[in-house]
Amino acid sequence: MTEHDIPAFQETIWQYYQANGRHDLPWRQNEADGIYDPYKIVVSELMLQQTQVPRVIPKFEIFIKAFPSFEALAEAPLSEVLQVWSGLGYNRRAKFLRQTAQIVSEQYGGNLPHERADLVGLAGIGFHTAGAVMAYAYNEPAVFIETNIRTVFIHHFFPDREKVADSDLLPIIEASIPEGRAREWYWALMDYGTNLKQTVGNKSQASASYAKQSTFQGSRRQIRGQVLKLLGQGGKSLAGLQGTITDERLVSVLDDLANEGFIESADGMYRLRS
Repeated sequence: MTEHDIPAFQETIWQYYQANGRHDLPWRQNEADGIYDPYKIVVSELMLQQTQVPRVIPKFEIFIKAFPSFEALAEAPLSEVLQVWSGLGYNRRAKFLRQTAQIVSEQYGGNLPHERADLVGLAGIGFHTAGAVMAYAYNEPAVFIETNIRTVFIHHFFPDREKVADSDLLPIIEASIPEGRAREWYWALMDYGTNLKQTVGNKSQASASYAKQSTFQGSRRQIRGQVLKLLGQGGKSLAGLQGTITDERLVSVLDDLANEGFIESADGMYRLRS
């Protein structure tokens, strides 16, 4: 398939989406006035980074109920945000979300900006996440790429190549976006990409950007998660933490978490930073 075959490619995607799309995902539901809440889009995009949809759905609904707006999240103590986030992993994302909410509340009057240049100035939002937010929140034909999208375009346009660069994919992605339907088009691509991974395998492994995710079990990430979960129950001494976490890397992990602003230590006790 070549760029000249984009109409046929679009038809394939739309047919799949019409028959099998995940139309009931909570972040795909519009509000009573027909708009798509940019806050919910930002929350879902950060939650979906490196986390599968089935794990995100219940956490998303709990998080939105606890913090229903940028303002509510901005005002919440970090310790509370981390407790609600607990179980999703990669806790930096929760911290980034709160920082973004504070920026949006303080600098933009609680309204998420529309421009990519402004969005990438927010915590945890890079070029491609900004593009996703623009497409899903505002139906803007912003070009972005992630693993499902790579899978789709490599499968259809570069089936026999290895080390496919994003620079090869981005012009085709841009050319494929139907006018006025960016939001729904990207939903369809995401769902079709998920299906491809299940049926023909993860074609994004042929991408030059592909990097295998590190093992969680026994990792520093696991220790970090254990520490934050324990401290979510209340302050703990080093000895108290060591009673549960026996890994010798505990002290250095505590130092990292303190330096990153997740926890604080006073009077021999570690606590989540408020």
